[in-house]
Amino acid sequence: MPASQTLRLSVQNMSCGSCVGRVERVLAGRPGVDGVAVNLASETVQMQVDSADRLSEVLAALSQAGYPARTRTVRLDVASMSCASCVGRVDRALAALPGVIEVGVNLASETATVTYAEGAVDIADLLRAAQAAGYPATPAQDTAPEDRGARKDDEARALARRTALAAALALPVFVLEMGAHVVPGMHGLIGRTIGHEASWLIQFVLTTAVLAGPGRGFYTKGFPALLRGAPDMNSLVAVGTSAAYLFSVVALFAPSVLPEGSRAVYFEAAAVIVVLILLGRWMEARAKGRTGAAIQKLLGLQARTARVLVEGEPQDVAIERIRTGDILIVRPGERIAVDGEVIEGSARVDESMITGEPVPVAKTAGDPVTGGTVNGSGAFRFRATRVGADTTLAQIIRMVEEAQGAKLPIQGMVDRITLWFVPAVMALAALTVLVWLIVGPAPALSHALVAGVSVLIIACPCAMGLATPTSIMVGTGRAAGMGVLFRKGDALQQLSGVSIVAMDKTGTVTEGRPELTDMVLAEGFDRAEVLALVAAVEEQSEHPIADAITRAARAENAPRHAVESFASITGHGVRARIAGRDVLVGADRLMTREGLAIGALAEAETRLAARGRTALFAAIDGRVAAVIAVADPVKPSSAAAIRALHNLGLEVAMITGDKRETAEAIARETGIDRVIAGVLPDGKVAALDDLRGSSGRIAFVGDGINDAPALAHADVGIAIGTGTDVAIESADVVLMSGDLRGVVNAYRVSNRTMRNIRQNLFWAFGYNVALIPVAAGVLYPAFGVLLSPMLAAGAMALSSVFVLSNALRLRRIAPAMDEARAPRGSARLSPTPAE
Repeated sequence: MPASQTLRLSVQNMSCGSCVGRVERVLAGRPGVDGVAVNLASETVQMQVDSADRLSEVLAALSQAGYPARTRTVRLDVASMSCASCVGRVDRALAALPGVIEVGVNLASETATVTYAEGAVDIADLLRAAQAAGYPATPAQDTAPEDRGARKDDEARALARRTALAAALALPVFVLEMGAHVVPGMHGLIGRTIGHEASWLIQFVLTTAVLAGPGRGFYTKGFPALLRGAPDMNSLVAVGTSAAYLFSVVALFAPSVLPEGSRAVYFEAAAVIVVLILLGRWMEARAKGRTGAAIQKLLGLQARTARVLVEGEPQDVAIERIRTGDILIVRPGERIAVDGEVIEGSARVDESMITGEPVPVAKTAGDPVTGGTVNGSGAFRFRATRVGADTTLAQIIRMVEEAQGAKLPIQGMVDRITLWFVPAVMALAALTVLVWLIVGPAPALSHALVAGVSVLIIACPCAMGLATPTSIMVGTGRAAGMGVLFRKGDALQQLSGVSIVAMDKTGTVTEGRPELTDMVLAEGFDRAEVLALVAAVEEQSEHPIADAITRAARAENAPRHAVESFASITGHGVRARIAGRDVLVGADRLMTREGLAIGALAEAETRLAARGRTALFAAIDGRVAAVIAVADPVKPSSAAAIRALHNLGLEVAMITGDKRETAEAIARETGIDRVIAGVLPDGKVAALDDLRGSSGRIAFVGDGINDAPALAHADVGIAIGTGTDVAIESADVVLMSGDLRGVVNAYRVSNRTMRNIRQNLFWAFGYNVALIPVAAGVLYPAFGVLLSPMLAAGAMALSSVFVLSNALRLRRIAPAMDEARAPRGSARLSPTPAE
């Protein structure tokens, strides 16, 4: 942004003249800001700022004053990006616009995500900036995801045709020039038949066809970028092959210009380099298409039509025409079109695409259903509650796309290096040529040409640019397939560095609602009879404990009895007359008050209380019949998931508002290391700070509204997907499965993805560090080895293919907990596939 540039912002929350005055006062006193003019009618503020740095200060000041500037995020499809240096240039061109707040450019998906202040800049400005930098862009929303996938396939097919044509033209050139190195006597045969001059002429014609035809794109893109002072990968190829080609043309048509002994042609180098680089790009395009397979798979889950009741008659309706409140009919085997609530019928629905759980879920009236899931058996009707972009599947797709387009902190280092990498390589190539011309053996010019071209061709920054984004795309896509959604891309990197996982108890470690867990009977009593009588009493109460007992009775098909009389005994329990029998239900003090001996059940009650259960006694006709325990039970998978986290080297803590005795009992049952009990909702943030101070970076897992502050405050917030929308919106990672197994899967995906990125970066940087000196000729004095430009092109192409292939291995990450072969509640860690 040039000095004293006008900045215009659209401001929220201004409703009167006093608002205008406050906004003016907030901005007018800031250094570097002048000429502040606030317009209430258009809800804008205009000012003069002295540097680009002032934008962030202005935005922060407006937000703090309660008048935040409106911002918008747009995703652009960017063409002509071929390497990491292109990424840096697109990033710089967009970030330089006044009003742009954040830019994220992704080479793997060929997109740019830009957040900008409305009013200061618009999409047209962004498109012009990208175009001026040499990278034409279009708004991504203009292209459906399915079309983007088809476009990638078309690009791969076009590259395949160009590669095949280039190879067909280059093969005779290679055979004519290099065949003598493989077939004895071939050099003499060519001389005796067509002659060496004719051989060179044939090579000239075929190589010209290769460069002007299939290889034309390298020159139409590379030389303009070079003239703009922003050379990229195409520039390296264009300069390198042009040098080999032009030297050969001079040797063929004007040999007297060259020093004695330097007459040689390198047509085969120019032609084969183009073939190998096209081959590498074709393989890249195919691999890039596979990196987006997760999105394509999710898109394939969307139904295209549904049977909707229209004026009482079922009709097939396109999914775009379904509205909230419509009644839809689902038959066996059909895919559910949108989110809704069952109103009639029952079925078992395969929800594995959402939760990763393979077992179908029973659905009856009142139960929610999710668009994209598959009805297994039974037919039902449901009312649409969320349609279009509001459905769960649409939100999942959006989350995955956003995470795949994110820029991790580690990428910043790569961008800084690659921004100057190509100019540095060109300077190094020029230096190489100069050194060979000064101190190289005869023919020095030929040796200088070979070394210079090899340096240009082998130093490919493509692998560096692809190292991080391809791993992110594949890793987050695989995570989505396991029911783990990374809402924020940097969480992928942050999660791999945590040392402690803290979690809420209710709804996270436990089921979230009380259940009847134990019933210990006195001698001579029948469980079904006692449960039926106690449930009849508890049906008169709305207490959660009473609800747990009545639900258990219904689940066990206990007989239902009418209540003849009912009385509450304050502070003790209840008394009722049922089916001619006198029933008491309450604490031990109720039994003592009525003079009833607890006897052997007293010991059972003590044991249950020690395990964190709430114990009640039931007496029938003057005899204590049973002790009944109610508790919020631990989820079947919690203990196994916590063991798995321990196996991964993580410490596990629980933060809960429950009393310490109950929390300690849960911790003993599940193997939790540390317990922080009796914490009020607003105290969870302080508890996290205490844990962070002693244990380092921390992840927090929760599901309730009261967990939202802690989820936002943790280094990584992980929300149980069955929780509240507020908790999910505050989190960095969302687990669709609704239990702690997803935490293990999330950590494993994060760990494996970051390891994969480090492998890619090590290869990409190590490849250049090791081979650029070899290409320059450092081995020649000792071993007489000078790298052929063709071998340099092959190595360069393979470097990018290696990075992409390594990233695609992330598709094979298996869920960390293998339920299929483990008993319920004891899921175990699967063996880790070989790295």
